[in-house]
Amino acid sequence: MPAPESTLPPLSPATLYLVATPIGNLEDITLRALRVLRECDVVAAEDTRRTGQLLTYFGISKRLLSYFRFNEAKRSEEILQRLSRGEKIALVSDAGTPGISDPGERVVCAAIGAGFRVESVPGPCALIAALTASGLPTNEFHFVGFLPVKSGQRRRLLDRLKNVSGTLAFYESPYRIERFLGELEVRRTSPRHPGGVDRFREEAPAEG
Repeated sequence: MPAPESTLPPLSPATLYLVATPIGNLEDITLRALRVLRECDVVAAEDTRRTGQLLTYFGISKRLLSYFRFNEAKRSEEILQRLSRGEKIALVSDAGTPGISDPGERVVCAAIGAGFRVESVPGPCALIAALTASGLPTNEFHFVGFLPVKSGQRRRLLDRLKNVSGTLAFYESPYRIERFLGELEVRRTSPRHPGGVDRFREEAPAEG
């Protein structure tokens, strides 16, 4: 049985917590993630509306601070100021683990550089969920993330990846997935090299 929350150590002051959130099934949330979200001073969220719905579902009421691609610089400064006052801040993305093809890397680097504690609260990650269920080799894999939108940049990157060994894992929009699979097929070095698509999470690991 899990230990009662009263016996668990309190959250550390002046700490940035990177909290993984569900990627499609609310049951994927961890007990630790829920405790951090309940006990932190503020939640920095990629989409405050979506995160607000998540918190409401679990009966959590917490101040939300927007943190997304176009305000990262400004919000990072504010988060550092809050950490300097000893606040405990939870950073979440729309789904999955912050900083993996989602906002987060910038504020993490800034917090570490300023001497603040950064702690990961592990949980759902679309990359690992897709890869382990794909049937592709997992002993060596390379995560590419989202490809550039411009076709020339995409071609050059895919050409550079042709000779990379191991499984290649990509993120792609469902609106571009057919084009993406066609680009992979053209560059496949052998018909024996399999590929896979995680339709729910919209990633496509492909063995190089």
